[in-house]
Amino acid sequence: MTISSGIKRRTLFAAGLGLLTAPAIFREKAEAVATGESNHMDGTPLPEINQFKLGSYKFTVVRDGTSIVEKPYETFGTNQDPETVKALLTANFLPADKFMNGYTPALIDTGSDVILVDTGFGASGRARGAGQLTEGLKAAGYSADDVTLVALTHLHGDHVGGLTEDGAAAFKNARYVVGQAEYDFWSDKAREGTPAEGGHKAVLANVVPLAEKTTFVKDGDSFASGVTAMLASGHSPGHMVFHVESEGKRLVLTGDTANHYILSLLRPDWEVRFDMDKTQAAITRRKVFEMIASEKIAFLGYHMPFPAVGFVDRQDGGYRFVPKTYQFDI
Repeated sequence: MTISSGIKRRTLFAAGLGLLTAPAIFREKAEAVATGESNHMDGTPLPEINQFKLGSYKFTVVRDGTSIVEKPYETFGTNQDPETVKALLTANFLPADKFMNGYTPALIDTGSDVILVDTGFGASGRARGAGQLTEGLKAAGYSADDVTLVALTHLHGDHVGGLTEDGAAAFKNARYVVGQAEYDFWSDKAREGTPAEGGHKAVLANVVPLAEKTTFVKDGDSFASGVTAMLASGHSPGHMVFHVESEGKRLVLTGDTANHYILSLLRPDWEVRFDMDKTQAAITRRKVFEMIASEKIAFLGYHMPFPAVGFVDRQDGGYRFVPKTYQFDI
C-alpha cells in the first residue's frame, strides 16, 4: 500500500462516509439500439460507490453494473404461477414485467488487509456498461495494486470476471480465497459437455491460473482478522458467505444466497432459475436470513439494491429488507 493511496483514502473518509458518487456518466449499449435487445446492461452510473464503517473496518461498495431483465417470473418463483409473481411485484410498487439486477463487489480495509469480495464482470462486461469495479476503486482512492486478498463467494462469471485484465492477474499483489468444494466442482473436467461447461471454461481461464496463490477454505475457516467463511450451498455447490466482525459490529456478505430483495427475501422458498440445487438453496436462504434476523446484524447481498447493505426483519413468512441509511455513520 502506498503512502499516497493511504492519504487519498483518509481524505475521502474525512469528508464523510456517506454515499460518494462521481458524476453520473450514462452509457447506452449501442447494439441494443440496433437489435432491440431487452436483456442487457443499461444506464449504469460510472463510477458509483458507497463507503461506511463497521467498527474499525472501512467498507467500499462498488456498483459494477446493472441489467434490465424481462419477465421476472422466468427467473424468480419458477415453481409458482406467473400471475402470483407479478402480483407480489405490483403489491411492492415494482414493475411486473421486468426487473433490475445489480452487481456489487465490496472492499474491506481492515488496516492490515485490503480485502476484495467478488470482482464483477471485468473487461467482458464493459461493452454492456458493466465491469466498473476498477474505476469504482479509483474513485474511492484505491488501486488494484492495493488489494491484498480477493475472496470469492462462488465462481459464477459475474463474480470472477474481474480477476484478470488483458490476460494477466488484475490484482497482482493479492492472494486469493476460494471455497474448496466450489473450486473442485467448477475445475473438474466432468463439467465438459454439461450445462455447467461454460462456467467450467470461465474458471479455467480466470481462477485456475491463480491456484498457487489461493487458499481453499471450508465451512468455519477464518482467513483474515475478523473474517470467517460459512458454507451456504444451493445457489452453487460450494457457495460461501463471509462473516465480518470488528469492535463488536457484525456484517455478513451473503453473495447470491438471495438475489432479489422482494422475490427472494419475502418468499425465500420460491425457486430461482439460477440456483443449481433449488431445494438446498431455499433451505440455505432460510438458514442464513433467519440468523441475520435473529441476531439483528447487517448484511451485504451482491444483488440487493445499491448500495446492497441492509437488515432483515421477519414478515409474512419471509423477510422484509430494510436498507441501511445512517446507522454506520454515527
